[in-house]
Amino acid sequence: MTLIRPTRRKVMQSLTGLAATAVAARTFIPGGAWAATTAPEVTGAKLGFIALTDSAPLIIAEEKGFYAKHGMTDMLVEKQASWGATRDNMALGSSGGGIDGGHILRPKAHLYTAGTVMQNNLSLPIYTLLSLNEQCQGISVTQDYADSGVGTDSSPLKDIFAAKRAAGAEIPVAMTFPGGTHDLWIRYWLAAGGIDPSTEVDLIVVPPAQMVANMKVGNMEAFCVGEPWNEQLVNQGIGFTACTTGEVWANHPEKILGMRADWVDAHPNATKAILMAVMEAQMWCEDAANKDEMAQILSKRQWYNVPVADIAARIKGEINYGNGRMENRPDLAMRFWGEAGSASFPWKSLDTWFVTENKRWGYLPGDLDTAALVNQTNRSDLWIEAATELGLDTSALGDSRGVETFFDGTTFDPADPEGYLDSLSIKTMV
Repeated sequence: MTLIRPTRRKVMQSLTGLAATAVAARTFIPGGAWAATTAPEVTGAKLGFIALTDSAPLIIAEEKGFYAKHGMTDMLVEKQASWGATRDNMALGSSGGGIDGGHILRPKAHLYTAGTVMQNNLSLPIYTLLSLNEQCQGISVTQDYADSGVGTDSSPLKDIFAAKRAAGAEIPVAMTFPGGTHDLWIRYWLAAGGIDPSTEVDLIVVPPAQMVANMKVGNMEAFCVGEPWNEQLVNQGIGFTACTTGEVWANHPEKILGMRADWVDAHPNATKAILMAVMEAQMWCEDAANKDEMAQILSKRQWYNVPVADIAARIKGEINYGNGRMENRPDLAMRFWGEAGSASFPWKSLDTWFVTENKRWGYLPGDLDTAALVNQTNRSDLWIEAATELGLDTSALGDSRGVETFFDGTTFDPADPEGYLDSLSIKTMV
């Protein structure tokens, strides 16, 4: 995969323009983050989603009437073909036939805003409004390597890949979007096992719903994607799950509800209504008593159009890895709400890791001001406003979740991201 390396000048031009826009927009509304009136300015917005289980809160908010409960009676939740299509439709906005926001990979808020993945590197300012879920993605490997010993430790593949490379073969390894969560998970996993993802494999982009079909015909050696596609791969006997991403980083953040900054700034009360609706949906999704019904709803043709069996088990932490390993691990289940909303709250410290990791692999310039980009995109203040109106206690929430620890013993201190980068031996900095 060829990376288009952004120049620092282009990124900083984009961010400077964004900062001016954000300041103007936020000072325009008297009295703080929200206007004095509480009624939504509009009764609908258009949100996109990819057929991945972590989009469930957006769908459940529609199916269970949470949007309507909060005055958003004309919401549209529309399936997107790929993360690239989501990007292009976000750039259009609903006024141009696209979408106003939706279910997106968390780093996309940073990459869109910086302009590094946009046409002509033009900034598309995006706000991170809430975290839709934690963990429950997977790293899957072709059945050919079922006896290799590969698991959370990727190192058994190093010699296998080296031999294939020496014989002139390519090593296609798939993720869903450059710089997105799945890209970063599989890069971290490979690098932790001593495999340089930039030089020792051939990273390719494949839409989530096409992962299983591509591995079936031999187009890839491994992939990283969200559910239900790892489960479907196992159910069809095509490959196996080397590890879930919760085993790489326990309780890691995944997708977000991200929206165009201009839409949010123009519709503060409608934004709060959407937030409250999705937060209530997250609480519903978190309830173990609702898991089977959730799987039934998501399996419908208009949503994921996959068998219930491909969805139901892993959201509960019941994992058939596909290589003879079976685990009942509630700690690896998909979390939508967490204790006191901790899985929904958009911690700035977690955004700091994603920006830092995108620096590690050259998607963002190494000297980019990480804190500035996080502060410009993360609207945890709006989450607090919505939670307070729902009557929730937010006293335990703040900017930082603290030091994070990965499966290989590496730690990330959000107060010292440069120290984290310095500790890594495999990286591609620009």
